Amino acid sequence: MTKKILLLICLIIVSLILGTKLKNIVSPAVHIQFASWGSESEIKILKPILADFEKENPDIKVEFLHIPQNYFQKIHLLFASNTAPDVIFINNQYLPIYANADVLEDLTPYSNDLQFDDFYKKSLEAMSWNGKIYAVPRDVSNLVIFYNKSLFDKYGVNYPENDWDYEKFLSIAKKLTNKNVWGISFEEDPLYYLPFLTGNGGWTRYDTENYFKTNILNKPKNKYGLDFYANLRKKYHYAPKREESGSATMAQMFLQERLGMYISGRWMVPKLRQEAKFDWDVVPFPAEQTGSVVPLDASGWAVAKSSKHKEQALKLVKYLSSDKSSNEFTRSGLIVPSRIDVSRSKVFLDNQKPENSQVFLDIIETSVPTPVTLNYREILDDLKIKTEFIFN
Repeated sequence: MTKKILLLICLIIVSLILGTKLKNIVSPAVHIQFASWGSESEIKILKPILADFEKENPDIKVEFLHIPQNYFQKIHLLFASNTAPDVIFINNQYLPIYANADVLEDLTPYSNDLQFDDFYKKSLEAMSWNGKIYAVPRDVSNLVIFYNKSLFDKYGVNYPENDWDYEKFLSIAKKLTNKNVWGISFEEDPLYYLPFLTGNGGWTRYDTENYFKTNILNKPKNKYGLDFYANLRKKYHYAPKREESGSATMAQMFLQERLGMYISGRWMVPKLRQEAKFDWDVVPFPAEQTGSVVPLDASGWAVAKSSKHKEQALKLVKYLSSDKSSNEFTRSGLIVPSRIDVSRSKVFLDNQKPENSQVFLDIIETSVPTPVTLNYREILDDLKIKTEFIFN
């Protein structure tokens, strides 16, 4: 009888142990939501990264919320309805709005775990508000000048060098301008002409903070940059007028070999690699009084302060910003990685076009983070209205 009782007790203990282990095995995973915009090609890169994260963290499931259109309007609504995603892909132009509203987690205390020392300081500065870091940067965005080497060869024009200035820039644009071919692109969005202001010491934080208080555009340094840019089209006719470009975008005109030089960013590289039927490369903006200085933007991953699963959300952010994930985003040629190690690796400097890819890294040091304010979107909208009569 004693043996039977002991056997029964042993069976009960074993069943309790197995039951506890089984319960741990089948316990439900924590579900977190991650929101991002992105083209089809970007999503093809992102989804396998999220799948790998789930494999390495079987206790976490990621619900991917892809918002290809009206992204920030929808993010606004999600925050307003207390249904914000745990992790949010965000850019530096909208980050202050959310940081100031206190709906984003301050990531500064996690600097060691998130390895902030591995990132360009200016990319972290772009992802900051009032001295606190609110997102881990994925990439930095800055403008360069793409040029058609084949057109330069055709017209016997020497290629621009990294240390060129405005005078040399005008001289080259003039030589490239021929019948139905223009020396330089021209777009009226502020993104494309602000480097002509920052290169002259204009468009500072003072300018954006006081934009609606005084006529900042008449400030000599800003006026000089705006007039220089406007004259590329109005005075010199080195850039196409609206009626000459018609419905074609500047990117299309560059691909059609109707532009010798084209102002754009790293995002154009995959398209040019695939579609350009001519030789091309990149060069920094020409230098003016303060040198070759362009605004620097960034995008990255933030955590909602309202997240009920911050530990898991931070794990995802750390994974997305790791060198492994950054390599995948970089491999396509789409971004300038904010991680220093990846930017200096063969993944970025991959011996594909553009040959002068190092330019994208060099100009980080001389760039200035875009002086974003809470009403920066309003400023950009107002700029478009006020510059229309200057440019046309």
